[in-house]
Amino acid sequence: MNPTSIPPITEDDIADYLANTPEFFERHAQMLATVQLTSPHGHRAVSLQERQAEMLREKIKALEHRIMEMVRYGNENVVIADRLHRWARNIMLVRSQQALPATIAAEIQSQFMVPQVGIKVWEVAPHFADEAFATGVSEDAKSFASSLTQPYCGVNSGFEAVNWLEDTAMAMSVALLPLRAGALQNASRAFGMLVLASPDPQRFSAGMGTDFLERIAELASAALTRLRDE
Repeated sequence: MNPTSIPPITEDDIADYLANTPEFFERHAQMLATVQLTSPHGHRAVSLQERQAEMLREKIKALEHRIMEMVRYGNENVVIADRLHRWARNIMLVRSQQALPATIAAEIQSQFMVPQVGIKVWEVAPHFADEAFATGVSEDAKSFASSLTQPYCGVNSGFEAVNWLEDTAMAMSVALLPLRAGALQNASRAFGMLVLASPDPQRFSAGMGTDFLERIAELASAALTRLRDE
């Protein structure tokens, strides 16, 4: 065989050999102490052991960063859960049925620091039919609310519900929460809708989690059944 026809040894060949021949470093232990690598910090030459130590420190730093993020998210969730608890407690203390929708909206503004909140309820008992919270809702808006099985979060795309707010021009992002009996995901008709709005376009974004918003919608729905039962 012509020696020139033998393919040259590649880096992959060397890597495969070392990976499959661990005893090589037992026979040549002194090599580990003499191997020099380039440090990512200043491009100076360091020993293999020092480079491994640097890599471990970087991994530890990355893990610490992730742990701190988890702690921060956990603390934020605790704060939100406390606010949800106070909000639910305050609406349960409301004695006036007529004041209930306005109190639900005002408490959301206060507890969760939402700039604007609107609410409408329909299919109410006859003596509530002329209340402000029960009027001014089109059939299209009612059908849209019934079509939602989870809160809508995103930009204001000209939703009728935004007109329930005091300053529509400042509703850059919105959360629309259908109100219905039972779980939010069931197929029953909605009997109301909450609209939360912010001038911050990112406050209610399409990719945000909606677990707490769903709890707000279900708790508000349960409280508002008092307007329908009589």
